[in-house]
Amino acid sequence: MADARFFSRKGPFSVAEIAALTETTPVNAPDETRVFQDVSPLQNADGDILSFFDNRKYLDAFVNSEAGACFVRPEFVERAPQGMVLFTTKDPYRAYAKAATAFYPFETGNGIISDNAVIDSSAKLGKGVQVDAGAVIGANCEIGDGTIIASNAVIGDGVVIGAGCKVGANASISHSLIGNLCLIYPGARIGQDGFGFAMGPQGHAKVPQLGRVVIGNDVEVGSNSTIDRGAGPDTVIGNGCRIDNLVQIGHNVELGMGCVVVSQVGISGSTRIGNFVVLAGQAGITGHLEIGDGAKVAAQSGVMKNIGPGETVGGSPAVPVMEYHKQTVALSRLIRKKK
Repeated sequence: MADARFFSRKGPFSVAEIAALTETTPVNAPDETRVFQDVSPLQNADGDILSFFDNRKYLDAFVNSEAGACFVRPEFVERAPQGMVLFTTKDPYRAYAKAATAFYPFETGNGIISDNAVIDSSAKLGKGVQVDAGAVIGANCEIGDGTIIASNAVIGDGVVIGAGCKVGANASISHSLIGNLCLIYPGARIGQDGFGFAMGPQGHAKVPQLGRVVIGNDVEVGSNSTIDRGAGPDTVIGNGCRIDNLVQIGHNVELGMGCVVVSQVGISGSTRIGNFVVLAGQAGITGHLEIGDGAKVAAQSGVMKNIGPGETVGGSPAVPVMEYHKQTVALSRLIRKKK
């Protein structure tokens, strides 16, 4: 079970409630009023616990688990331990995510504003907004209902943040418009100057960064990630994007819907990225590129030219992934020959 010092649990939930919530089919469930108290991994679960089995690597853990219930694909029903209630689905992990969120719903504001917060008199705070000690909210800000501004976060003048968001401790946001249900993790930096200057032997002349950061709904920005504001056009992050820790997004970048950007990725200025693109860890994307919908970039790749929709690339410079694998094999053979 999750540590009650840090996590507040709801429930219990019955078989019927879990099935309805997760859109799954209960199997081996003669009593749909039976309730489960919590969620847990297979190896730690007991008879009151709901778990999931999604990866064949953990088949032994599933077969030997003492969990009372489990999300599972239909083809594994016959491998389940005797007496285990099963919720069949094609996507057990997604079903588990829905159930776990029911047991541990996302935190919303409690309406308490610390006496040690600094809030400009012109700022507009919605119902239930929570502002913790040391936080600063500047002039003409708008904060939506139920949003949490954690300790020592700084919200610059004019920033708009929607409802149901959380801005983590020590994060800073300026020159930004942020949608609803966004999670900005501790230490993130959003809306600061982009890296723009005119280079020359007589010195580098700074170019004023006059755009904004515009973030859609249901976006996560990981700890210590940075999103620079645009130089003139805006930097745009589409609905449903997931940005990991330690990511750098340059000025004028546009991310479409549902993109996944993994830790230590760097995206240079003015690159446009389509919908549901995946950029794996430590990939580097040079500026002014077009990356099509559904493209995937392998870890540590260096992308220096446009990528078409649905393409998967790898290596540095990045090439189609099959070509990258051939290069790797050829290099390995060459090294063995030299030995």
